Formats: sequence, structure tokens, C-alpha cells
Amino acid sequence: MAQRSDETVIGRITSVFGVKGWVKVYSYTDPIDGILNYPKWTAVFEGRRSALDVLEGKRHGPGIIVQLKGVSDRDQAKALCGVEIVVPTASLPALPEGEYYWYQLEGLRVETLEGVLLGQVSHLLETGSNDVLVVKGCDGSVDQRERLIPYIPDDVVKSVSLDDGRMMVDWDPEF
Repeated sequence: MAQRSDETVIGRITSVFGVKGWVKVYSYTDPIDGILNYPKWTAVFEGRRSALDVLEGKRHGPGIIVQLKGVSDRDQAKALCGVEIVVPTASLPALPEGEYYWYQLEGLRVETLEGVLLGQVSHLLETGSNDVLVVKGCDGSVDQRERLIPYIPDDVVKSVSLDDGRMMVDWDPEF
């Protein structure tokens, strides 16, 4: 999805739940039920956008189920499967100093402490122990390799400057 800079993806509708129009939602928020703190969503699918209002939602097993306004049967719910859920970035809560949303890190140029440009953050991966930066080569980078760099503040990631669009890492360019 081509994401606009004034909004961020917080989840995806994955499948229908039951026959009364409920849907299963894969939440990118932490905790996963944090997605329910946003009652107004924008659904984006194949370039089309539509507003969605959450009437009710709750945890169900390892995931989330949601009832949306105007969606009252299985066929209507099925039409929403696969849509990405976005909200305005301005609606996200402020984070403590030194913490960042993933969307803020995406696009940052990544340099070693010696000033070697490794590339730009393409996206992040969530693993069991720590998040991982996927850094892809860009104009001016040492090469065009893709690197997986653990996002470990103070140990690997030494500094992040959103204003400069730059992240400094303690990382060997050969790795």
C-alpha cells in the first residue's frame, strides 16, 4: 500500500466471523487490542478508501473481532477481507523520549559510526526477542545489499534523528 505521510496502518481485516457481519482483525498495535482505541478507521484496498466506524470490538482467542457500522451480514463482511486499516498519525498517543513508532523509522538513512551509509530503513520485522530493521541500499550507500539489523537502542542503534532523517548504528558494513 502506498501510505500517506499523515496516516499509519494499524491493522488489517483478515476474515469474517460468524453470520452477523463481524470481522476478524489482525492488529499491528501493542497491545493488540489497542486498535479498539480508534473508533473511526479508513479502509484502504486496491487504491480505494472508505470510512469505517467501529460499533463493538473485543479480544477473541489470540486475535480481535469487530462489528462495523453498516455491516450486518456475512457477505458484507466478506467484501472487507484484505483491507488495511489506517488512522491519522495525529491520533496516535505521544511516546516517551527515545521511543518511536515504526512509521517514524521507515525511510531513515542508516549510517555506521564511521559515517558509512548502509541504506534506508525499508520496514521493520517483529521477532520474539527484538525488532529488526530491514535496511535496503539507496543512492550513495556503500552497496545495494539488504541488511537485517537488530533494533536494540544504545547497543546497536546509537542515535535516531527524525529531524535529520538519520539513524546511527554500531554495525559492520561487511555483515
